[in-house]
Amino acid sequence: MTRDKFVMYVLQRYWRWARGLTLGAQGLVIDADNRVLLVRHTYRPGWHFPGGGVEKNETALTALERELSEEAGIVIAGTPELFSIYANFRYFPNDHVAFFVVRSWRQPIIPAPNNEIADHGFFPRDRLPQSTNRAVIARLAEVFDNAPPDALW
Repeated sequence: MTRDKFVMYVLQRYWRWARGLTLGAQGLVIDADNRVLLVRHTYRPGWHFPGGGVEKNETALTALERELSEEAGIVIAGTPELFSIYANFRYFPNDHVAFFVVRSWRQPIIPAPNNEIADHGFFPRDRLPQSTNRAVIARLAEVFDNAPPDALW
C-alpha cells in the first residue's frame, strides 16, 4: 500500500469513528451523446461516479460542485436533479450518499491524473469499463431504465 493510500485509509476510518453520520455526494454527469462520466481512484478499485464527502458547513450540492470540479474539471451550469439518497452501509456504518443527475454542465479544463484520480472519462452505457462498480451499474439502471431504486448504495 502506498503512503497516499494508507493515509486515505486511516483518514476514512477516523471519519467513520469520529462522526455519528457521514454524507457523500455523487453525480451522474451525462453528455450530449448520453455517455456517462466515470472516475478511477488511486485508492480503491474500479470505476465510480465522481463525488466525495460533504464537509462541515457545506451543503450536499456544494460538495458535488467541488468534487466534480476537482475530479473531472466539470462546472455545473444548471440545477442538478437530486435523484435519491442511499444508505452506504455495505461499506461504512452510518454513511449515506446523495445522488444527483447532472445534465447541464461544461468542462473548461480536463485535469491530469493526480494523487486521488488515476483516470476519468465518458463512456457509453453499453461499453462501460469492465471494472465498473456494481453501484454504478445499479444507479444507471434506475436512472435510464426506471429500475426500482434500491435503498442501499
